[in-house]
Parts: sequence; C-alpha cells; structure tokens
Amino acid sequence: MGRARVLRRVVLAVAVLLVGYFGVTFVQVWWAGRHDGARPAQALVVLGAAQYNGRPSPVLRARLDHVVDLYDAGVAPIVVVTGGRAEGDRFTEAGVSATYLHRQGVPETAILREASGRNSWQSLGASARFLRARGIRSVVLVSDPFHAARIEAMAEELGLEAATSPTRTSPISGMAELRHLVTETAQVGIGRIIGFRRLVRANEVGRRVSAMTFGIAPGRAILAPTFGGGEIGITAGSGPAIRGSNPCPRATATPLKAQV
Repeated sequence: MGRARVLRRVVLAVAVLLVGYFGVTFVQVWWAGRHDGARPAQALVVLGAAQYNGRPSPVLRARLDHVVDLYDAGVAPIVVVTGGRAEGDRFTEAGVSATYLHRQGVPETAILREASGRNSWQSLGASARFLRARGIRSVVLVSDPFHAARIEAMAEELGLEAATSPTRTSPISGMAELRHLVTETAQVGIGRIIGFRRLVRANEVGRRVSAMTFGIAPGRAILAPTFGGGEIGITAGSGPAIRGSNPCPRATATPLKAQV
C-alpha cells in the first residue's frame, strides 16, 4: 500500500507539472501571436501557405500583404519568400509569392526565393543557410499569429536572430484558430525539450510507420521531416532565387495564367 501511494503521488506530481508546463506554453504561444516584434532587420522572411493554380490563397495573401507593409515601412531591404511545390501543383508557393509581391511594388531585386521547402523547418533551414552565406542573420518572420512562437524558436535553433510580426488579417479565426493554438502548443512544448530538429525527425518516423501500417500516403507534413536546402542563384527574367528540387516560376508582371 505504501508503494502504491507513493506511485500515485509521483504520477499526480508529473501530471500537474505537465499541465502547468503546457498551460504556460499555451499562454506564450497565444501572446507571441498578439505581439508585433517588427524592428529594423536585414531581411523579412515570409512563411509559405497554399496557392491555387498560381494565385495565393487567402491565408498566403494575408501574410504577403503584411510583408508589403513592412517592406514599405523600411523594416528590411530584402524579402525572402518560401515554399516549394506540392504534389500535382504547377507552381511553387515561393514563385507565387514573389509574383504577388512584385505586383504590389516590391522590386524583383529585393526578393529572394526558397523554393524547395515543403514545411516550416525545411523552408527556414534552407533560408538560414543562404542568408548566413550572405552575412545576414537578423530577420523578421511573417506568418499567422498562432505560428509565431514556433517559427521564432526554430529560427533561433537554426542560428538566426529572429523576431516575429504576425499578420493581422488572417482568415483563420474562431475554433479553427484555437485548434491551431493547441497543436502549436504541443509542438513548441516538445520542441523546447528535445529540439525541433529531433521533433521533426520523430514526426517523420511516425508518419512513415502510419503509412506502412494503414497504407496511407504520408502527404504534406506540418513539421518538416528533413533539413531542406538550396543554393542562391539567378533565374532568367527573375530576381534572385534559391535553386532546389522545385524550380519557381518567373516573377514578372505578366498574367499568372501565362506563367508555368
């Protein structure tokens, strides 16, 4: 009986600690999304989101519009757009983002593209590598509010001096935003303990096991399964680009439907 009582107390203490830890983390994730940390930096980095046949989704457009505001305000002279091409897509998220920003008045020469990442970790990892090669470490990250805490922690793990400036016009709200906050709380809480690199690798192992067990294709990950990469390069008729597994469309003022 004595041992059983001790065990129950230990289990209860661990449960209380976990609830307290993730409770505090939830508040931090929530607060990060409501705090605008924009300050003078060397580059703006916008996280990709869905695009529909060459047009930014409402979520991606909200992020890009905020980037335009920050660029026009002189926060940074360079904008890094991120995101590769999902299976079956004709366009990369980075390419669509670059085209949209150029049409909003951001010069082609001010836009760098990371077009190989399929998720936040890959995109930030590749961006960090080529930015450091250019002597750039200070960045302001732009995404949805619920995403802010995790991408800032990832960027710091990757060696960047990061601040976040979440968009205020995201169409994600209400219960959908709450679900994202809960998911982000779990990811941030675990990532802080074991590191985000290990977390995304564990995520990928679990995804592969599920795919083999249930015969379901892994699909696109929320967290990056691997460390993405790319090198700085130039594409004909466009501004600077990142050469990766997915080439990005030209960033010109021609109609989107004419671009491939």
